[in-house]
Amino acid sequence: MTHQAKSAIVGLGISDVGKIYGRSATSFALQAIDRALEDSGLRKEQVDGLLLQNGIAQPGIGLQLQNQAGLKNLRLVNHMNAMGATPVSMVQYATMAIQNGMAGCVICVFADAPLQDPGARSSAAMNMARNRAQPTGWASLDAHIGQLNPNAGYAMAARRHMALYGTTSEQLGAIAVSTRAWAVNNPIAQFHTPITIEDHQASRFIAEPFHLLDCCLISNGAVAVIVTGKERVTDLKSKPAYVLAMAQGFTGNSRRAGDTHDYMTGATIARDTLYGQIGITPQDIDICELYDCYTYTTLVTLEDYGFCGKGEGGPFVEDGKLGPGGRLPTNTGGGELSAFYLWGMTPLSEGVIQARGSGGDRQVEKHDLILVTGNGGMLDYHASLILSQNAA
Repeated sequence: MTHQAKSAIVGLGISDVGKIYGRSATSFALQAIDRALEDSGLRKEQVDGLLLQNGIAQPGIGLQLQNQAGLKNLRLVNHMNAMGATPVSMVQYATMAIQNGMAGCVICVFADAPLQDPGARSSAAMNMARNRAQPTGWASLDAHIGQLNPNAGYAMAARRHMALYGTTSEQLGAIAVSTRAWAVNNPIAQFHTPITIEDHQASRFIAEPFHLLDCCLISNGAVAVIVTGKERVTDLKSKPAYVLAMAQGFTGNSRRAGDTHDYMTGATIARDTLYGQIGITPQDIDICELYDCYTYTTLVTLEDYGFCGKGEGGPFVEDGKLGPGGRLPTNTGGGELSAFYLWGMTPLSEGVIQARGSGGDRQVEKHDLILVTGNGGMLDYHASLILSQNAA
């Protein structure tokens, strides 16, 4: 195993997150940027790049965020969107820009504020419905069969996995239980009460086979990270999280019979690139911070990164190995299922925390190689990083 860091994440800013009403996505974004700068010790005039992603809330953040944040003389600015894969992708593009001399210090930020009143779930659903263009042609078939939101699409993917491999709801529940166990020790998690398999099974169905506890939260907030060249970390305030490897994968989805993207995701493409860059195998990974919009997303991602064979994800997770004290610590902050849902910034932020060794009561002792993934669409888009406390 040989590696040299490609870049370093030197600033992390997490805004107030959760069911926080009456604030705009821009307000959250500016708070996250200020906290990232404070965390790093950098000044605004030292920043020369800004990459951003907006969530579902409208109005959201846009290119005007540069002026709202007081950032001047930037050499790199872009508004990006590969859905939940974007935050990881932003770090990748910031790294490539730094390596090629286009920028030296890049802020990457995601912000969203779909919850606008105490009727949180209905408010978020209305925001999504109001802001989504009405599909036409082939894409309109989903609505005609009742597939109106991501719940149904991911539920169909999980059901296919169950039919092919015998995966059970209780095995998905084991993921929910282990993720919540991590959230107990995360001060900013939205849920801190432990749950059992019985609690999972008793929670109401959202879209079979998904119970409520199989599904991610809805959250308001923002996360910003600051990416620099690895040589700039010596005089900064916080420990860096080094970027050792990065990859993307897109299988394509023709929406026709024979597609396999729902159980053979883009991770199957990204995996070989990611591992090959630094000569590692799944057995070398210390911690997984995986995009977990649903319990099934965690399961299929573990399979596709080779932690177990295809179709073996259910038996692999049911013994609790993903939770505290387990041999494959996964989503150590509580993930999107129990901590907060800020798209791909949720796993990325926790990856940075673990790489720095600043996780407090949830810190994993061995944190040399951390897998961070982002997922978007209906398992359509995928991006990943290997983070570490070590530059080489």
